[in-house]
Amino acid sequence: MADTTHPDNIVSLRNTSEKNSQTAIDRLQAVTASDMAEVNETILDRMQSPVSLIPELAGHLISSGGKRLRPMLTLASAKLIGYEGKRHIGLATAVEFIHTATLLHDDVVDESTLRRGKKTANLIWGNQPTVLVGDFLFSRAFELMVGSDSLRVLKILSHASSVITEGEVLQLTTANDLATTEEKYLEVISAKTAVLFAAACEVSGVIADKGEDVISALEAYGRYLGIAFQLIDDALDYSSRQATMGKNVGDDFREGKITLPVILAYRRGTEEEREFWKRTMQAVRQKDEDLGQALGILQKHGTLAATVERARHYGEMAKDALAIFKDNEAKSAMIDVVDFCIERAY
Repeated sequence: MADTTHPDNIVSLRNTSEKNSQTAIDRLQAVTASDMAEVNETILDRMQSPVSLIPELAGHLISSGGKRLRPMLTLASAKLIGYEGKRHIGLATAVEFIHTATLLHDDVVDESTLRRGKKTANLIWGNQPTVLVGDFLFSRAFELMVGSDSLRVLKILSHASSVITEGEVLQLTTANDLATTEEKYLEVISAKTAVLFAAACEVSGVIADKGEDVISALEAYGRYLGIAFQLIDDALDYSSRQATMGKNVGDDFREGKITLPVILAYRRGTEEEREFWKRTMQAVRQKDEDLGQALGILQKHGTLAATVERARHYGEMAKDALAIFKDNEAKSAMIDVVDFCIERAY
């Protein structure tokens, strides 16, 4: 079998350069820079505790180089609609804490060992402290939500937190299940990923006291962007580009996670290929060479390219949701960051 460990041997995804996609995230960072500085200060302040392990463990992940895309979306949404108050700072911090808490919990559930190029907290400190510090960050997030003085904001973000957990549990129920449909998969990623993107944008419209058309448009933008983001994440798991991003290649495969590339490959495959997926993903009886064979099957049936095309579709829907807003720097950055989320595969 031909070498399938290089992304170019899997599928050609490229239609813009990495330089251009990096410029897109740079533009979003520039638009939100002054507000993000305040968010970073709030993060550092609110993660403090007299129990020294809490800021030590939380800081391990928070300071590990993540782009903080979700809180930047809260800030950019506020700028897009001309909000001039300060409540979006606390809400962006809450969004980041919710995201960080879910990452800590996910790493425990998935028994992960690497995130953003660093050892995971659960590998260093163990499962129990990691889960409890995740709970601490959730609690801090709720304190910040209450500080917004908006019952609707509290409802949006608290609902998002519960839906994220439901999504993770739903994913557990679909693990190793090759009967999982594309519709069920989309339900999972909408819950575990897209709901926080949506809430991060939506709350800015609420605190700015904008009309329902504005709030709905911001929610739709975030939701479609979140779906596109997760679709690319799931394609990336089968790309050697993953290693350059500080993650292990093929983790989903080794854990038997049924994501869209596998769902499509199973549907399109031969009987022999289906037996391969049943052994490796359903029974999780894997050999060293199985990942390479899986990549070859995905390439043969074009399922990574199909996954990326679906991501592009949802990305275009995210851009379309911004059509009601006047052109400004924030809108331009929010449109461009859709391409960044898709093109980060390179």
